[in-house]
Amino acid sequence: MSHLFNLGKRIRKLREQRGLTQAALADRMAISPSYLNQIENDARPLNRRVLGKLEQAMGIDFTDWAEDEDRRANQLREALNDPLFRGTEIPLQELRDAVSCSPRTAERFLQLFRAHQRLQADYQALAESIAGEERIKALHGAQFPYEDVRDFFYRRNNHIESLDHAAERLFETQGFSILELQNDLARYLEREHGIRVRLADTDTGNALQKRYDAGERTLYLAKPSSPSRRAFHLAHQIALLVYSDLIDNEIRQSDLSSDQARSIGRMAIANYFAGALLMPYKRFLDDAKRVRYDIDRLAGLYGTSFEQVCHRLSTLQRPGNKGVPFYFVRVDIAGNISKRQSATSFHFARLGGVCPLWNVHEAFSSPGTILRQLAQMPDGKTYLCLARTVYESGSSYLQPQRKFAIGLGCEVGHAHRLVYSTGLDLESPEAVEPIGVSCRVCERRDCPQRAFPPLSRRLSINENARSAYPYPFEETVDGQEE
Repeated sequence: MSHLFNLGKRIRKLREQRGLTQAALADRMAISPSYLNQIENDARPLNRRVLGKLEQAMGIDFTDWAEDEDRRANQLREALNDPLFRGTEIPLQELRDAVSCSPRTAERFLQLFRAHQRLQADYQALAESIAGEERIKALHGAQFPYEDVRDFFYRRNNHIESLDHAAERLFETQGFSILELQNDLARYLEREHGIRVRLADTDTGNALQKRYDAGERTLYLAKPSSPSRRAFHLAHQIALLVYSDLIDNEIRQSDLSSDQARSIGRMAIANYFAGALLMPYKRFLDDAKRVRYDIDRLAGLYGTSFEQVCHRLSTLQRPGNKGVPFYFVRVDIAGNISKRQSATSFHFARLGGVCPLWNVHEAFSSPGTILRQLAQMPDGKTYLCLARTVYESGSSYLQPQRKFAIGLGCEVGHAHRLVYSTGLDLESPEAVEPIGVSCRVCERRDCPQRAFPPLSRRLSINENARSAYPYPFEETVDGQEE
């Protein structure tokens, strides 16, 4: 863009906060007071030359300011597209104007909307617990610290800017090589921090993948692990040892509600750093765009696993240089979600009972094959959903193999950027399959796979008629007309 508009009111407010008159600021910028008055009233746009003068006079980067307004406006648009609000979509420019004119009001609205989302999620968890799924754990809060951390990452759009930049700087300044990263990280720990790395055999009674002995200054890694996993554990230990202050600062700025959640948060942020070090942001994003987000090709380029690549793809949301916003999920054969992160508004079930129509379940019947699905959630948003199985072998015959399905997806508006959209009709309504979050909170009436009626609806019992769909229910919410 050659000009920037609609910053006038914020420039005036900033000028007044600095105690400057229009004449004083105009003098600093070497422009006329009347010109500045027109800028502050949005009667004239800011060209790049005048913008540079303004930035120098005020000591602020207005390009970043405008990008921040765009980010807030997009967050508002996503919030206002929630089914809670009905009516025509508000134009993005109108939302930008609202953020520009009243940034604190916009921020408080977003805080209120996030509180609404948390209440909805709590209702979902309670609904599932009433249904008998993990009742004791849910009601006594056994899983809540993990949920708290997951919500923290969701609020951050699954992107931790400070850790991503730190990992990128370390990779570049130390001259690490992707092809020799495991050895490079081990040499770095010994050279810079006096920590030796030793491979240790594990038996069936000791399943530790990593153990750091601070007294011995030795990091023990499981010998049977894959190179990508050992590199990840090395990077994770570097995060805890070298970037502890940075991690603690992120935890202080979070609103994690308990000591347990904060401890889990530290580990999760260290994991984030590890992924960022194995797959440095700009290099990885450039490669992802070049190969059209081909997961297997990226795994081959970076010597990482399918799961590691999928998780990393869900974090590429750096302001000014974003990748496709993905959700990432790991599901076991019983449908339990053990990992879930998202840079999208895709809804996950907090406990058991994941929708059986979602293709992550079908992945187990086609091991090693990437499945594709165009799926529409109850809120009307359509996603390109990918799913594939991954296997983690035990270190011995007596240790069972762990089996998971990895799900990765994005809104259909981004799907054309993925190699996996090849051959799909992204515009055809007939190609889209309706899915939900969980039967207990899903109100789709025509679902042949429904396992339970929705808790918000009353059952409709008619002895003289039988529907093809299980659990017919009334068109009212909690007994009230909609």
